[in-house]
Amino acid sequence: MSERGLEPEYPAGVAQQLSSITGPAVDTDSRLRDLTALPWCSIDNDDSLDLDQLTACESLGGGAVKILVAVADVDALVKNGSAIDEHARVNTTSVYTSAKVFPMLPERLSTDLTSLNFGQDRLAVVTQVIVAADASITGATVYRATVRNKAQLAYDAVAAWIEGAGDLPKAAGAAPGMDVQLRTQDAVAKRLRARRHAQGSLEFETFQPRAVFEGDRVIDIQQQVQNRARQLIEELMIATNEHAARFLASGGGASLRRVVRSPERWLRIVEVAAKYGESLPREPDSRALGGFLARRRTADPVRFPDLSLVIVKLMGRGEYVVEQPGGQPIGHFGLALPDYTHSTAPNRRFPDLITSRMLKGLLAGTLPPYNLAELEALAQHCTEQEDAVQKVERRMRKSEAALLLQSHIGQQFDAIVTGRSVSDTWVRVFTPPVEGKLVGRLPELEVGQRTRVKLVVANVERGFIDFVLVD
Repeated sequence: MSERGLEPEYPAGVAQQLSSITGPAVDTDSRLRDLTALPWCSIDNDDSLDLDQLTACESLGGGAVKILVAVADVDALVKNGSAIDEHARVNTTSVYTSAKVFPMLPERLSTDLTSLNFGQDRLAVVTQVIVAADASITGATVYRATVRNKAQLAYDAVAAWIEGAGDLPKAAGAAPGMDVQLRTQDAVAKRLRARRHAQGSLEFETFQPRAVFEGDRVIDIQQQVQNRARQLIEELMIATNEHAARFLASGGGASLRRVVRSPERWLRIVEVAAKYGESLPREPDSRALGGFLARRRTADPVRFPDLSLVIVKLMGRGEYVVEQPGGQPIGHFGLALPDYTHSTAPNRRFPDLITSRMLKGLLAGTLPPYNLAELEALAQHCTEQEDAVQKVERRMRKSEAALLLQSHIGQQFDAIVTGRSVSDTWVRVFTPPVEGKLVGRLPELEVGQRTRVKLVVANVERGFIDFVLVD
């Protein structure tokens, strides 16, 4: 982290400020809505303690549903320019490794006083959208409220129940009507997802290995599996981010947007599709690309994660930019949305805290908390730090995999070729799901080709994993 310009430790001023915070934020603003009676729930990873958002819904008849997403009002305790804020501004995000998490905010805040914990009253910024039967949005608004989490749930358990492979989680069963809430939110999420894909939103399946520890030992590497509960939250967060961006634009001021530009290397994507016998238009077209990806997922699910990675790299990374009303929006090519920001994770990401402050400023009718020059500097900084954090996390994943494999030198594995350049060839073994470099004299190999390899190097400190082909 230090090599990448990140702070692994909190400066002294953070502890001093933290000692002055005696409890969760309170607010006597008469405009603050009391929504503590609503059937709010959180759905996150099993081990997540920094709960950023709650969801609730209400059926309105005719297939329409009111969806409410409450996002933690972190700004109520972490003021702009404070010592805690300055540290968050440096790192811009929490850093997640399997062995240790480096939270953007001190855990006393992110997992307690600003977290939307079960049974606790918390301040939140609420985005409310009306989703019609055809998944169109017929109304949206943003306001501040007090909320209370009625059920703290986990993705895998909720997904198992939704998909008929498990019982209703106990925490959901203890909250009257929560089963109906989850069914309704899942149904709305499916409709939103189908509409997004029809409009050209892309769906990838990326390689997301995660180390499993037993005490201090890495005992396995497991691939994180997408499921219905993750998709439910993903869809509601996308809708929230879209309408937070639109709400800020309606106020006439600048906003921090999350964008993925129209791919400059589109013709390379066209060439990739042609190798599969597919023809894409000569100009960037997310709907055509989405159709190609969907067909490849069905035709070859084993190789689809590797195709996904190729396309993601050719599209280019996401970034933060500043946009003002009246200008031509860059948009998010991958989501096929002209308006998009990051607003739903202020305990974990600094851009979301920036957006929260701007939403609150607009609601209060005060001057924006950041001027244009500050926003533009923050946009560039957040993009650069996000890239640094991703490199740290990727390096740690490689070291975790090497730690697991170091006792398996000489073992053979089934593998698939995942990448090739002028000088290097990369493969992914299936069990455990680990990537490494193919070394030695090599024949002509194609990406997607299956092969048999032997492990020859597992360097934990440097994160190097090398294989050779088995004759």
